This record gives sequence, structure tokens and C-alpha cells, in this order.
Amino acid sequence: MKSTTLVLVAAMFLSACANSPPSQPLRTVKQVDLARYMGDWYVIANIPYFAERNCFDSVESYALRPDGRIDNWFSCRRGSPDAPFERKVSALAKVEDATTNARWSVRFFGLISVQYLVIDLDEQYRWAVIGHPSRNYGWVLARDKMLPDATYDQILRRLGEQGYEVSRFAKVPQRT
Repeated sequence: MKSTTLVLVAAMFLSACANSPPSQPLRTVKQVDLARYMGDWYVIANIPYFAERNCFDSVESYALRPDGRIDNWFSCRRGSPDAPFERKVSALAKVEDATTNARWSVRFFGLISVQYLVIDLDEQYRWAVIGHPSRNYGWVLARDKMLPDATYDQILRRLGEQGYEVSRFAKVPQRT
């Protein structure tokens, strides 16, 4: 099972690398306070990849290590809101731009490294938007299970301004 998952993750990220990135690079936020960013974030919407498909109550969790690296876990209920909660993917991130803390390199299974860009962030850290240079992946995260529609619509508008095809984002069901 782990080797199958590894092969699938590798294929996904290698295909993302093979696509030529859009002409304008994604703009990251000016500053991320890592201490405030750590903790649990509910996945409000995403451009789902295989590990996220058919997930309910998805959560991204972050914990800062003493050496500055970041533990990252993705968990969800697979197939049904009544399914057991399970950790799907674990990763280790390293901040690549210490000036902003908004550009990370995230390593899966110790082998595959992908870019993680904080491209939008609420001043109060109530929500965040994560992008990938290819724009084939993206996540809208929030501290609460629900995000006001007006806020979500503004986030989608800004994602469109950054070159994302916003119709690819799917809301993730969160049990309230």
C-alpha cells in the first residue's frame, strides 16, 4: 500500500513538474508568522489530487520543529462523513525564503520535493491560500470549518487574478 501511494504521489508531482509554468510567477504574501501559522487548518476547497479525492472533513496540520523545519499532515474521512478519520499523507517542509516565510519546499516520503507557496493570508490568520507554481494544485484553508461566502468569493477572484482556473477548485465537505 505504501509503495503504491509513493508511486502515485511521485507520478502526480513529476507530471506537475513536466508542465511548463505560466509566464507570470505566483505572488506570495509579504510575510508569514510561522508560529501563528502552525496548527490545524480545515481544507475549504482545493484542486484535488488523488489523495484528496472523495475526502470529507479534510484537515492540514502543521507543527514547527526546533530546527525550523515543519511537520505537515493531511487527514480526512475517506468516502463518507461517517468514515473514520485517518491520516493520509505526512510530509516535512523547509522554509525556502526566510525573508517572507511564504515559500516552502515540502518533501514527501523523503524523496519527492514540491513547492508550497502561501499566496494569500488573512491578517488574523483565519484563512490562507496555498499555491503551486504550475497552478495545477491549490488549497483554500481556514481555521473554522466554514468560510463566509463573500470571503470565499473574494479568494476565488484573487486566485483568478493570479492565473488560476478557479472552476477547478472544489469545495470540501466539512461537517459542522
